[in-house]
Amino acid sequence: MQESQFDPKILDKIHQLEEKFKSSGQDMLSYLEGLLYADYLTYWDYINLDVLLSLQQPKTSFKDERIFIIYHQITELYFKLIISEMEQIAEQHELSETFFKSRLERILMYFDHLISSFAMMWKGMEREQFLKFRMSLLPSSGFQSAQFREIELMATDAFHLITINKRPEYDYHSPGDDLFENLYWQQGAIELATGEKTLTLKNFEEKYGKKLIGLIEAYRRKNLWQKYMELENPSKEMTELMRQFDLKANVFWPLAHYKSAVRYLQRDPVDIAATGGTNWQKYLPPRFQKVIFFPELWTEQEMKEWGKGWVVKEIFGDEVQKG
Repeated sequence: MQESQFDPKILDKIHQLEEKFKSSGQDMLSYLEGLLYADYLTYWDYINLDVLLSLQQPKTSFKDERIFIIYHQITELYFKLIISEMEQIAEQHELSETFFKSRLERILMYFDHLISSFAMMWKGMEREQFLKFRMSLLPSSGFQSAQFREIELMATDAFHLITINKRPEYDYHSPGDDLFENLYWQQGAIELATGEKTLTLKNFEEKYGKKLIGLIEAYRRKNLWQKYMELENPSKEMTELMRQFDLKANVFWPLAHYKSAVRYLQRDPVDIAATGGTNWQKYLPPRFQKVIFFPELWTEQEMKEWGKGWVVKEIFGDEVQKG
């Protein structure tokens, strides 16, 4: 068949492929022959569906444990999407506000899904089943989600994440390992009686400590706040997106987690301990930790009352506020 008998669009693609393989020293005909023998791609192979559906391996016979596992796996996948968007912002040269906004809007969308999805936990499991199968999970804990810690360290200057009573002692130039030892979430896994680190925290640090310290240094100049400051005269819309990210990550997300903990773990007069030994009553409510990624974007009054109104409304209802 003569070349002229080919569809011009096909010929154009063949010429483009030829240039691509030529520039890399590869033989285009060999690749075309491989394509000839290759099987058609299927949906289930492309997303590794069989592997994915085999990753739920409950430790007990309680049916609702499967819900618990799947929910946390979904959460980690959303975290991975958020990290991917933050990496794009961090690595973008000559960052434009348009690019920044588009990625930040995606991040907010993912957080919206995360926040609303927590209903799977507090509506989707029987409390009695949860309180039984959770005892087989010791000492693991959602506290050990390294990806959420990565999101925090990629979002802001690490000294903003220091435990609140020590925060004034640190600044932008503080060494990464010093910052890491005093990050706010470390205090969520300390034995209250002894002041020692729980096994949950020790295991977490052994696996992820070096990586997270490295991330502090790697994102010191390219975290979300530093990239925001590179913009010339950011618009009000851009600033509001940053504020929304701050709220969703540091108020609405931990509040959703807190609502679930209250449903399953609160018991008068003694509250049930979390599986990892974390002090969830003091660790999860935003008004106690006052973690704020971008304090420069909030007024003193807003920071003073950080999370307070949302906790009162969401946990105790409007009537408490009126009372």
